[in-house]
Amino acid sequence: MLEELRVENLLLMERAELRLGPGLNVLTGETGAGKTLLAHALDLLLGGKARSGIVRAGAGEAYVEGIFGIPDWLAGDERIPDGAQELVLARRVWPDGRTRAYVCGRSATVADLKQLGTRLLSFYGQHEHRKLMVTAAQLEALDSFCGPAVADLRVAMRTAHEHVRGLETRLAEVADAGGARERELDLLAFELQEIDEVAPSVEEEEQLLADRERLRHAEALRVAAAGGVEALAPDEGSGAVAAFASAAGAIEAVAEFDPALAGLTSRLAALRYEAEDVAAELRAYRDGFESDSPAQLESVEERLGAYARLMRKYGGSVAEVLAHGERCRARHAELLDSSVTVEGLTAELELATDAREAVGTQLHDARVDAAPRLAAAVLERLSELAMGDARFEVDVSDREGGYGLRGRDAVEFVIAPNPGLPLGPLAQVASGGEMSRVMLALLSVAHGDAVVGGADGAGDALLVFDEVDAGIGGHTAKAVGAHLRSLASGRQLLCITHLPQVAALGERHFTIVKDGSQSPAVTTVTSLNGDGVLGELVRMLGADVDDRAARGHAKELLKAA
Repeated sequence: MLEELRVENLLLMERAELRLGPGLNVLTGETGAGKTLLAHALDLLLGGKARSGIVRAGAGEAYVEGIFGIPDWLAGDERIPDGAQELVLARRVWPDGRTRAYVCGRSATVADLKQLGTRLLSFYGQHEHRKLMVTAAQLEALDSFCGPAVADLRVAMRTAHEHVRGLETRLAEVADAGGARERELDLLAFELQEIDEVAPSVEEEEQLLADRERLRHAEALRVAAAGGVEALAPDEGSGAVAAFASAAGAIEAVAEFDPALAGLTSRLAALRYEAEDVAAELRAYRDGFESDSPAQLESVEERLGAYARLMRKYGGSVAEVLAHGERCRARHAELLDSSVTVEGLTAELELATDAREAVGTQLHDARVDAAPRLAAAVLERLSELAMGDARFEVDVSDREGGYGLRGRDAVEFVIAPNPGLPLGPLAQVASGGEMSRVMLALLSVAHGDAVVGGADGAGDALLVFDEVDAGIGGHTAKAVGAHLRSLASGRQLLCITHLPQVAALGERHFTIVKDGSQSPAVTTVTSLNGDGVLGELVRMLGADVDDRAARGHAKELLKAA
């Protein structure tokens, strides 16, 4: 429940403070006095956009604050401080259009205000009934009347329809591939052939680079190996091997006379054998060079050239060439298997379509079942709103274009406001006043939940009506007032009205007055009771305050309330 509303420097309103209570709260005032300013103040608390020039001339900022009781659904919300006894939503607006939002005195986002505000407050403007002219709003009204089961079906329908649309899009993409698929297959086959003919590997590239370096310096390597052999073990003459052998023999001949020489003998023998082994390896290395080394080098260079061509086209390294080949192979296989993909997608689409049809049928059946019940309930309320002779029906038909996110149904309200008239679409047949009454009837049927506009779960929210009784007068106005008070039973309702028949029924009465003698003009809001309420009703009846007949009429309105 909204316990208090404070407004500062909002256009003509320098300061206003409304302490609301449960039941029907009414706000009245002359045309142009600024009644809709309070509606705009509430819209700011809902996260609405601040209009240009909304800050009162000469003021540094405008400020709107709403103090609510903390509902059960906000228990544990991190935005509410521990131990808080009330929920305070506020919005500050500067002349340059900047705004700042607050929740319980802490900085918040406009999205926070919107999320919280739309569950705390449902706003119905003076033109709200025009929403009923849109068939989508009529569908929403019927679905809301159906209750939670249809809400769950709508979620399932959205999911099923989006799945079908996704599969249809994918299938269209595959079908559109057509000639592009063949061209891509040819290109992939050519690139794979190039790579597979070379059959590159990282290990072979390393070996080829090493072979090229060796073959480029083959003569120098052979000469070096031959020099080593000549130094160690020449075919003629003596070398290092013979020298080690001679030294070992000389030491061994006298080693028995000094044990210290025995170790040296062993080391010299080891050097001799190592030199013989190295000489043998060098000789084999020298003899391993063939006379056709230039031909070998040419072969290696040609192979490395093939590697280089692949790397220029498909990546800067052998690893990247191989990775490109794998991607080509996978894509080639995918395209070759595209017929299977089309078949698979087609089968999946059929299953998804069947699933959507199943949900759509349930949704359709629920709507068809609820339509006459909604019509009967609305008619019962309309009879209380001086439209007892009206006929009202809810037509459920196939939606043009087939399925959508809300199913395959189109819903249209048809009405015959007076006897003898044929049923026709609500948007074409009903007057503004009749539209207002149909909307009130729908709200009553839903027990205050947001059937037309508003937020889900708004049954516990403050309902704000901004001149929804426009275009209504006489006995009908009295019936509408009674209906509004009935709707306010057990909840909180704020009605901005120009009808004395409605204002007389309020449990709390506020009036808004503009003082044009100041510059800029100042609008004030005052809480009325007793003679103040009587005087305001006389004004609303269009009479002077001392008009005895008007005062009598006003007293009768209050007495009847």
